[in-house]
Amino acid sequence: PVKKKHRARAIEFFIDVAQECFNIGNFNSLMAIITGMNMSPVARLKKTWSKVNTDKFEILEHQMDPSSNFSNYRTALRGATQRSETAHSSQERIVIPFFSLLIKDIYFLNEGCASRLANGHINFEKLWELAKQVSEFLVWRQVVCPFDRDRRVLQHLVTSPVFNEDELNLASYECEGPENNMEKDSRRSLRSSLLHRENRS
Repeated sequence: PVKKKHRARAIEFFIDVAQECFNIGNFNSLMAIITGMNMSPVARLKKTWSKVNTDKFEILEHQMDPSSNFSNYRTALRGATQRSETAHSSQERIVIPFFSLLIKDIYFLNEGCASRLANGHINFEKLWELAKQVSEFLVWRQVVCPFDRDRRVLQHLVTSPVFNEDELNLASYECEGPENNMEKDSRRSLRSSLLHRENRS
């Protein structure tokens, strides 16, 4: 949006969406929103962010903090898993883990631990842990989505322009101009490369 207050409202909306993702156990979408907000073209909009109450966002960032091997997230995931196991509704059964970390955990468990012990016996502890993680994921996958599709949201997602990295950076500079010589050079370079690309096509 061109106006600062509208940009601030858009950021606040996504912070609320991120909070709802956390509440229902959708950690993958939560991480996607946090990552998007922390991308340079969004994070650099200081005038816009000055109009946003960031308390809620900072708490969510803390929940997904990668330090100590994502210990805060892992605690929240355990809580969501326990809630899911005793749930009475589809909404309470939702657990969508942070996929990148889930895949990384499974990969390192498989590659980092020997399948056979030093005495030649099968490493049942490793296989048990692998089976536990995969079967847990399969249970989460079977939950039927309790939310209706919203045609307006789908229409917005289908029709909204998708920016590449250069277009995103340029859009950021158009919202809030460059603050220093490095940003001015960056904007100039982006404009000329995008113009050059348009002329070629």
